[in-house]
Amino acid sequence: MTQCLNPDCLQVNQAQTKFCVSCGEKLVLRERYRPLKIIGQGGFGRTFQAVDEDKPSKPFCVIKQFFPQAQGTKNLEKAAKLFAQEAERLDGLGRHSQIPELLAYFTQDNRQYLVQEFIDGQNLKQELEESVAFSENQILELLKSLLPVLEFIHSQQIIHRDIKPENIIRRRKDNQLVLVDFGAAKYATMTALGRTGTVIGSAGYVAPEQSVGRASFVSDIYSLGVTCIHLLTQIEPFDLFDVSENDWVWRDYLQSNVSNECGEILDKMIVGATKKRFQNVGEILSVIQPTSQRKTQYISPPQISQPQRAQPEKGELFTFEVVRVDTSGSIVNRSQGSARQKIEDLGNGVSLEMVKIPGGRFLMGSPDTEAERWDNEGPQHYVDVPEFFMGKYVVTQGQWKAIASRTDLKVELDLKTEASRFKEPYKDIDRWNRPVERVSWFEAVEFCKRLSKLTGRNYRLPSEAEWEYACRAGTTTPFYFGETITPELVNYDGNYTYGDGPKGEYRKQTTPVGQFPANAFGLYDMHGNVWEWYADDWHDNYVGAPTDGSAWVDSNEDSSTDSHTRLRGGSWISNPNYCRSAVRDDYSLRRDDHVVTSGFRLVCDGGRTL
Repeated sequence: MTQCLNPDCLQVNQAQTKFCVSCGEKLVLRERYRPLKIIGQGGFGRTFQAVDEDKPSKPFCVIKQFFPQAQGTKNLEKAAKLFAQEAERLDGLGRHSQIPELLAYFTQDNRQYLVQEFIDGQNLKQELEESVAFSENQILELLKSLLPVLEFIHSQQIIHRDIKPENIIRRRKDNQLVLVDFGAAKYATMTALGRTGTVIGSAGYVAPEQSVGRASFVSDIYSLGVTCIHLLTQIEPFDLFDVSENDWVWRDYLQSNVSNECGEILDKMIVGATKKRFQNVGEILSVIQPTSQRKTQYISPPQISQPQRAQPEKGELFTFEVVRVDTSGSIVNRSQGSARQKIEDLGNGVSLEMVKIPGGRFLMGSPDTEAERWDNEGPQHYVDVPEFFMGKYVVTQGQWKAIASRTDLKVELDLKTEASRFKEPYKDIDRWNRPVERVSWFEAVEFCKRLSKLTGRNYRLPSEAEWEYACRAGTTTPFYFGETITPELVNYDGNYTYGDGPKGEYRKQTTPVGQFPANAFGLYDMHGNVWEWYADDWHDNYVGAPTDGSAWVDSNEDSSTDSHTRLRGGSWISNPNYCRSAVRDDYSLRRDDHVVTSGFRLVCDGGRTL
């Protein structure tokens, strides 16, 4: 069947019909999206399940039609703005695996349409109505699943503003929770945070400050906390709050035991005073894992099935461990992350793993308050980085040899197959997994050109903005795992410390790639091991720097052997301060220099076609 989209008709037509038999209106949007049935209706319009007829697999999708019921010019204008806003937010956020992807946004027949990924599953409100109340263990699993999503959203300077059970869907194919409906979301600029705005959100779940138009990141934490106590009790939030005492009484309605530790976490999420609430997602994550580990008597939820294999252009899914440390460097949280990768075959059993990095906005540089910062790390500025693929590891000696030995691929320069100083096995790991070092900037570029020639894809060095964005992976701390650094997490000179971190081993050599925890994007060794070349020319600060993620290149220096480029990330010989995410090294290296501490990491454009 085919559903007519004309608000004054809504006739159900036979499958494959091109024009409505009742009103004559064209049924298929953009000659591609065929609406099947109405699945939702609200104040801003209707939502339809549809099929994408342009793809061989004919996958389902969702069409949102802007058809406001609000009356008056101002109301209509506001509604139209919010609808367009949802498209804007999804375009930036939908590359996350637990956020619906935006497929299209356009106007047809004088009506606005938004097309997005269809999430096949039940929302948590439906689950709650069909089953029993959630257990403590289920709530902790929910938080561990959704808090990283919320952290990602906040790293893009976006507040969701409407978190509730209806907007959380458990995807049927892999049991993952997906956060939907970004129609109420807003950018959290400093200007916006400082002024009173429109009151948006669902009654019962909205934070007190949001109810007076002063939403902030902690408002989302409040709404998620209220969602949790609703799921624990099966009681609507209004009935869980005692207005005479001005306090939550959710414990009075519990259907199963909840530990004091878990209760304290939820209480701190839903406290009315914003200063008494958790101030960011990281604070909650730092206490959830230890709490769940102590509750060994609780039965864990059934193991979920592995996600279905993604389409080739998206890459295959892999998982990894992400850690967080406290100010003394102790690991306080371990969580599982996931990302997608494409593996290039370089021949003779050598492969290259490229990780899909979602596009997004981040604050580049370091704040004035960051310990041991340098002046060249400012001024801080927002950068919008498009999606790209980046090497999971720095280029290894094995990968270098595989391409350097291919003289048939030569573009401009000859390459030595044996470039590195450290040629011995490291413990029980062969030398080919060590990073290649003593490679000049020009030789790294030649490697990229040869690989591009071999694969037909555009391999290159990352821009400085891409490198820092990928390193931070949504964090704002000096290191992607927290405020300090330890030799157990990074290969650097452990004789020196940063902040309250400890001293430790100084290995005096490179280590094989992938020996230390990855960041939230699935990238390894972004801190330490070897410095990494990037594409930009050197500039003393960020005044005038691009804000679109591109390399900052001066035309008169593009190919000069005398031109200078700096490196990022620190190395095995570096003090810990040099390993920070924001550091721009102060070595005045020429592009034709060969240094035992310097290697490189690859980037590939066109993430969707890799």
